[in-house]
Amino acid sequence: MRMLVLILALLPGLAMADDKRVVFYAPPALVESGLIKHIAPRFSLKTQVRVEIADDPDEADLVLGPDGRALFSGLGETWHMDLRNDAKGAQRFANWLTSDVGRRTVQGFAPGGETLFTEPQVQERVVAKVEMTGDAIAGQEASWAKCGRCHVTERGRGGFGIGSTPSFYVMRGFEDWQARFAGFYVLKPHAAFTQLEGVTDPFPIDRPSPIAPIELTLDDLEAILAYVAVLDPADLGEPLNHQ
Repeated sequence: MRMLVLILALLPGLAMADDKRVVFYAPPALVESGLIKHIAPRFSLKTQVRVEIADDPDEADLVLGPDGRALFSGLGETWHMDLRNDAKGAQRFANWLTSDVGRRTVQGFAPGGETLFTEPQVQERVVAKVEMTGDAIAGQEASWAKCGRCHVTERGRGGFGIGSTPSFYVMRGFEDWQARFAGFYVLKPHAAFTQLEGVTDPFPIDRPSPIAPIELTLDDLEAILAYVAVLDPADLGEPLNHQ
């Protein structure tokens, strides 16, 4: 009981310690540049939070390195901040580093009159354009022959189609239509009755295809993708607004 009382009595002090200190790790390149000695005392003077430098990032509350939020660029790379826990001292240091004052302090470090650090140089996101290499004309025929029993694959052409299955035009309007069509043979219910030559395993002996199986090659699949790519998506109107 006395031990419990002692622990409870110490808790406020421990919390206060977390408020007034932050264990911080920076890679040797940043330490050797002098940046840490430049920013740490300025932060402590402003906030009364003591900065303790750790030799091991696993022991730190806040780590500068390749992971986390981009803070600044310099010495040939962009440095990021990884906040490892919710200790108040660490949070205050993180907030200061990302504030206008903190950024100006980092960018104002200029030993010998040379500025070493700038705003983070974040690379622009590159969106790859996917080009279909299949034969769209062949894909039109393959779509009707392989998929027409359940889906409407083209307008004005007789076929089976099931009212509960979406047409190719509807599915062409899905944001992930390429992934859906490219991997349809593993999606339910197709996996139970579809064989893609050289890709899918034969049906198990105890679980044969429940219907006449769909058999196609990779060339067929590429052609179907090329055909679907040129279809005009069905206009389904605006999304429903649920009250």
